[in-house]
Amino acid sequence: MKLYKIHKLAAALAAVICALTLASCGSNGGSSKANAPVTQQTTITTTASTTTATTPKVTEPETTTAPEEKPVPQGKYNNLTGLYTLSDEAVGKRPVAVMVNNITFSLPQYGIAAADMIIECPVEGTITRLMAVYGDMTKIPNVCSIRSCRYYFPILAQSFDAVYMHWGKDETIAKDTLESLNIDRLDGYNNSFVFGRDEERMKTFAYEHTGYYKGALTEQALDQAGIRKTLKDDKNKPVFPFREEAQAVSDTKCTNCKAVFSVDYFSDFTYNAKEDVYYKSHNGSPHIDSSNGKQLAFENVFILGTTTKIINQNNLLISLDWHGGDGCYISHGTITPIKWSKADEFADIVITDQNGSVIEVNPGKSYLGFTPRLSDTIYS
Repeated sequence: MKLYKIHKLAAALAAVICALTLASCGSNGGSSKANAPVTQQTTITTTASTTTATTPKVTEPETTTAPEEKPVPQGKYNNLTGLYTLSDEAVGKRPVAVMVNNITFSLPQYGIAAADMIIECPVEGTITRLMAVYGDMTKIPNVCSIRSCRYYFPILAQSFDAVYMHWGKDETIAKDTLESLNIDRLDGYNNSFVFGRDEERMKTFAYEHTGYYKGALTEQALDQAGIRKTLKDDKNKPVFPFREEAQAVSDTKCTNCKAVFSVDYFSDFTYNAKEDVYYKSHNGSPHIDSSNGKQLAFENVFILGTTTKIINQNNLLISLDWHGGDGCYISHGTITPIKWSKADEFADIVITDQNGSVIEVNPGKSYLGFTPRLSDTIYS
């Protein structure tokens, strides 16, 4: 009897529990919702025709590209090139201009690849002569072979307030020019301290092609001679308005150029786009510095038209108009017509476009070739 009542009571309890469960499952009432398990909420966006689940947007962290840092200059600003190549000791000091033999029989020269600027001019006969200009008097190498003065070279050197180095001079107009302008200079004829004869070259070269300049002794030689080493205030500036970075000078391409000085002497320039320089040749052969085997190379090539005439029939000395004329500027694989001028013996060389506006020049070494045959210039 007791066991039956227990079974009956259990059955009744089970029926009640089932009824309560069915009621809970079928009801939308607040009490069942309050007792529902907690789940992660997902936002549902409903439109008239679709129901779309939207996942919260993940914002990626912003990335910024750091600006490319410019190379740190390795030296002080060089007024001849617009580059940072000067030693600390050379800041504010004068450039040095050295006369260099360029007759074919004197080649190869040495020490000229280190020059910041090369100036080439015709002299007597059909030959040319070079003037190598160094912006840092503390780093001039030995230079060979050294030759005599022609009067327009020291005048051009004064454009940069350069000390002029030569071995001899013609005893007429050059002598008068050096003395009347009171040019600061050293002459190999009376200075055996900083000039000498290259004994090795004397074995194979004619005597006049063996004179050399001892570049490392420059400052000591200037001190001994009492020559000013500091730049004049008005010359302590860039020789050209240099750009910070190279760019084309026009839309006209120029990968090869020939500057003609006479029927026998010419200089060729071939562009190397990878290095952004023009390699120089002398009368059709690479112009090599024998001290390091390097071919002369320039970022800037100026071919400057001038006029010349014979002023002495005995030795065929010439005059050269250094006041100005037309020309062309070649750089960065391009070429543009220019005008150039020099107001007086000590004035700057000024380069302008054909309308007279001063042009900007790409940084780097420069070649200036003064030619009486500008119309013979060939480029491609």
